[in-house]
Amino acid sequence: MSSEPSRRKVLGMAGAALATAASARRARGANPAANPVAAARPADEPFGYCLNTSTISGANLGILSEVEIAAKAGYQAIEPWVRTIDAYVKKGGSLSDLRKKIGDSGLVVADAIAFSPWLIEDDAKRAAGMEQMKRDMDVVAQIGGKQIAAPAIGATDLPIIDLHKAAERYRALLELGETMGVQPLIELWGHSKNLSRLSEVTFIAIESARPDASMLLDIYHLYKGGNDFAGLRQINGGALHLVHTNDYPATPDRAHVTDANRVYPGDGVAPLKEIFRDLRDNGFRGYLSLELFNRDYWKQNPLKVAQTGIKKMREAVKAGLT
Repeated sequence: MSSEPSRRKVLGMAGAALATAASARRARGANPAANPVAAARPADEPFGYCLNTSTISGANLGILSEVEIAAKAGYQAIEPWVRTIDAYVKKGGSLSDLRKKIGDSGLVVADAIAFSPWLIEDDAKRAAGMEQMKRDMDVVAQIGGKQIAAPAIGATDLPIIDLHKAAERYRALLELGETMGVQPLIELWGHSKNLSRLSEVTFIAIESARPDASMLLDIYHLYKGGNDFAGLRQINGGALHLVHTNDYPATPDRAHVTDANRVYPGDGVAPLKEIFRDLRDNGFRGYLSLELFNRDYWKQNPLKVAQTGIKKMREAVKAGLT
């Protein structure tokens, strides 16, 4: 018999370690008075609201217009895509000007979406991915951002990567982020063969042995990956910066649902009341970031879509917390 722990045992270890960590930190994380931003929010709105620009990306407006729409619609934060920022720079745009526009619009950069293959098995390609992440982190830092997504890009198919190795690679990514002033958030992708389970990403975060380890969760991806939302009760919400927020329909089923099927919060069948209640009770006081890829929405007025999205998020939160 192999001396290596089975994948099931490893995930069991992750759950036990996570429960211990969560219970040890929950009292501190759940206290909104310990967080000045959270303390300023009304009791029925403990979360901030952020626009992930994928929600209106079908209009191809460019980052400047996306910032304007996020501000006009009433969001406090924006989650841009690095490739959209790159397109702006290629046309002569200035990162310092973009940073000023975001700040003058009353927004903060809650996170940025990028795709650097930091997790893959190929050493040379992974090293190149780390260099790409370094470059992306620099872009994010220049516009005032402090977090960047770290999904399993390039590792969504086989082979299944050993979770201890994944933790080592995430630790290296966090060490890079410390030098750049930008924190990588390990992102759960439900369609991926790697990092599709809450137990996997929490194990990696814990095993990285870094205090700056943090996850980026998504309601749709948690569902797509076959996770039970009850697992959210076991995490320390105070360690999360934002949660990608959306809903999904009853059909197509889990096996066939795709990103394009995402709908506004409250328009699907996700157990949003329980999700928002558990996040609040676990100490989460970060941003709910509306992330949709709905082609029908892309055909509509982008400002109207953004306004509808924040309205429905607030309604869903209120329904869950009252």
